Amino acid sequence: MSIHAFSISQAVDPVTQAKIDLAAAHRLAVLHDLEEGIDNHFTVTVPGYEDRYLILAFGLHWSEARASDMIVFDESGNTLEGEGVVELSAQCIHAPIHRITGARVVLHTHQTWAVALNMLKNNRLLAASQSAAYFQGRIAYDDNYAGSADTLEEGERLAKLMDDNHTMFMKNHGVLVVGETVAQAYHRLYMLERVCRAQVLAMSTGGELEILSGEIVAQVKAPHQNDRHDKRERERLFFEAMKRIVDRELPGYAE
Repeated sequence: MSIHAFSISQAVDPVTQAKIDLAAAHRLAVLHDLEEGIDNHFTVTVPGYEDRYLILAFGLHWSEARASDMIVFDESGNTLEGEGVVELSAQCIHAPIHRITGARVVLHTHQTWAVALNMLKNNRLLAASQSAAYFQGRIAYDDNYAGSADTLEEGERLAKLMDDNHTMFMKNHGVLVVGETVAQAYHRLYMLERVCRAQVLAMSTGGELEILSGEIVAQVKAPHQNDRHDKRERERLFFEAMKRIVDRELPGYAE
């Protein structure tokens, strides 16, 4: 039997790792068709702080995102580290949500299938599949779109509406998810788009949807005592696998 020791030199400090993961998430969003070029926003609270946040400098396409392109900003919109400035709606939406909800990661997009569902008068995500069941009871709905978010008060309104949910449907706008890690938040965003796509496609047939019972939804969401991988481990493995795809398709994000 042999014992393999990890070299201390291989360790990456938390801030650098956060920048790498954030850059990878931007490039993944391109591969998964979740982005709108230079618009929308992914943010991470800087490890070791509660009042400053990492974001991709505005103006770069998400396929270009590198760890070294991440800037640090505060709620007033000041750039504290790096080159570039934070886009106004990113400042106004994300900073208050981080501050009020305590979320370490906030991802906001206008991804196609989720937006399609949010264009409907009845935009509720239905428990009509196993994957959709995981979102039941964890989605906040903002049904009052009032234009672009350009004040901190709007971000505060969204944060209070979000409460302790991890996903928000923003009618006529987009979606927003939060998480404790980039891996967790991106997994939620990715799965959300897939369940929205499935629901829109099923609705387009004109047939009646088969909705899961509350009992089945609860059973699906509950961890099984014999499960060898808990939820956090599944999220980590998912994100590591996705980063291997980025390494092949859009390398260079860790630079």
